[in-house]
Amino acid sequence: MKKAALLVISLSMLLSFSCASKDYVRQQIEPLVDRISKLEAENCCQKAEEAAKRCERAAQKCEKGFRTGAA
Repeated sequence: MKKAALLVISLSMLLSFSCASKDYVRQQIEPLVDRISKLEAENCCQKAEEAAKRCERAAQKCEKGFRTGAA
């Protein structure tokens, strides 16, 4: 009898704890999504700036080569 009562109590405790709801998870994840998006945007801007600098250096190199080759 004690085993049955213990089993019933254990099962009721297990079933009383539910999984996290979608809204709860969304509330917990939302700040992280904002932070990650911000970091990705910063990283993207840095990559774009680096690409622009490389492009400018390549253009200058090409222009220099064109001037020396044309002369």
